[in-house]
Amino acid sequence: MKFLAVLVMLSLSMGVSAQNALQRKLKENKAALKEKASKDAKKEAKRYQKEGWEVMPGGLPMEKQCDRLFMFLDDFDDDMNPLYIDGTGSSVAENMSAAQIQATELARMELASKIGSEVTGIVDNMVANKMLADDQAASITTTLTESKSIFSQKLGRVQTPLVLQRVLKNKNKEVLVRMVAKKSAIDEIAKEAIRAELEKDGKELSEELKAFFGKD
Repeated sequence: MKFLAVLVMLSLSMGVSAQNALQRKLKENKAALKEKASKDAKKEAKRYQKEGWEVMPGGLPMEKQCDRLFMFLDDFDDDMNPLYIDGTGSSVAENMSAAQIQATELARMELASKIGSEVTGIVDNMVANKMLADDQAASITTTLTESKSIFSQKLGRVQTPLVLQRVLKNKNKEVLVRMVAKKSAIDEIAKEAIRAELEKDGKELSEELKAFFGKD
């Protein structure tokens, strides 16, 4: 009995030690990523400056904007999956205001296109797990990958850590916008879109699909 108790204690101790080692490794990885993000931000700021970009009036210094951007892009969960997805847009117009509006919309549309890519990934996974037939999957993918404008509207509020401007040789104005959205929000929009497509025409979801989508 004592021997069994010792084995149990040793097993628990080894489990705790392994967990502690994993936590330490995660902290080290995140610290290394944070340091890398800071270095990448400095390089990016220098690159933008060489290309003639400047901050918008009232905006944060360029290096600070780049630092904020890379803090999002190098933020990962405990399984080292990215927590944020980015979208970039740039536009040229006769004035900065118009260029900024267009660049912002293009950045949102790029994020929306990544929702479409997420839809494709989820549908492929559902087919692999026998949750969808091939013809269902093809129909859903075709329909939803063309829904950028709808996805853009569903994004809601996003973070815009970087907005830069420059004047071109022909005196036109160009604005660059980089924005980020939570990966979890993008995943949720993609899942909701697939679920809505499956429920179209009053179709009832199977219990397996209800569990997958978190729907009672």
